[in-house]
Amino acid sequence: RAMKLDVTAFRYITKEEFRVLTAVEMGMRNHEFVPAQLVEGIAKVSRGNCYKLLLTLLRHKLVAHDGKKYDGYRLTYHGYDFLAIRALAMRGSIACVGRRLGVGKESDVHYAQGPNGELLALKLHRLGRISFRAIKTKRDYLRGREHASWMYMARLAAVKEYAYMKALGDEGFPVPTPVDQNRHVVVMSFVRATPLYHMRHLDRPHQVLERLMRLLVRLARAGVVHGDFNEFNLMIDEEEKVTLIDFPQLVHTHHANAEEYFDRDVMGVREFFRKRMNIEVEEWPTWHEVALEDSAGGGDRAGSGPGGSAASAALLRTGAIEGLGQEDDALLVAAHERGRNQDRAQRDGQEADEEEEPSSSDEEGDEDGAADADEPGCGGADRGA
Repeated sequence: RAMKLDVTAFRYITKEEFRVLTAVEMGMRNHEFVPAQLVEGIAKVSRGNCYKLLLTLLRHKLVAHDGKKYDGYRLTYHGYDFLAIRALAMRGSIACVGRRLGVGKESDVHYAQGPNGELLALKLHRLGRISFRAIKTKRDYLRGREHASWMYMARLAAVKEYAYMKALGDEGFPVPTPVDQNRHVVVMSFVRATPLYHMRHLDRPHQVLERLMRLLVRLARAGVVHGDFNEFNLMIDEEEKVTLIDFPQLVHTHHANAEEYFDRDVMGVREFFRKRMNIEVEEWPTWHEVALEDSAGGGDRAGSGPGGSAASAALLRTGAIEGLGQEDDALLVAAHERGRNQDRAQRDGQEADEEEEPSSSDEEGDEDGAADADEPGCGGADRGA
């Protein structure tokens, strides 16, 4: 992919260069391309020095330059990556970033190492690269933020994912443990498991199937619908226990499309086990049954988990996240749906081709952890940068 993160240059970027990079980011709140004079003013550096610093950032592809209309600069995804990673390193959340372990339609995931040597997963949201143009032409979600659209969307996705991951974890759901979040990047515990779509065989497929259906119901009773509950966002460990990942598209049960998304999640599980495990699912949970149990007081409402907190319970109960309004959330869900439909159409075409001519598959999907690679190969990002 064109936006693959390369952190080898990270340690060589100076504090002054990071100051100029931050100035470009700040200027993009109101400009598509930030005039050089504005960069100088925000960064508080001389014109000559600013020009030299911008040339270095251009060489490392952290900013892009437009000299056709006027002398302006914009932040690239690489530049946004570097700003987020530097902030996380300065806070002591990560010590280094390693090679990429997974790439999905809306994110890239890298190995990372914590301050005590622990293995972590670092997820960089890339939501805007697929979905933004189609969304912004249909609805005016951004309310004057169109110049920073891709950064804005990616940050919203990270904010939402971190909040829900923490809330679900507090309530005892099998999700990665969130560590930190900055801009469009989320740091979480490393899941030593394999994405379900890689699994050709399960020792106890019926037990796994039952766990997945129970998890879907439990989520709905807690107040949320995942919206993309499928083999690409489900991790299976050696004991065939399940970990659920990827939450930017999650919706509250009061959402207008909650029933549709719940039924689609159930159908996704049924189809996977029919095609891959040759298991015909004859009974499955329905939205009507879940709604009836919840209204009768039999649901597992938020706040009942072993580590549940008032904040986690409130989030799952209301869907309210600080800094993420209803229109912001609608933007994320709509963008995800657009990307999901495109990805599904492409995947269906690949499956049709594979039926005619089987071939080995490359890493694909939203992988927040994998069992086949234990060495992070860290390098490039540390607090000394």
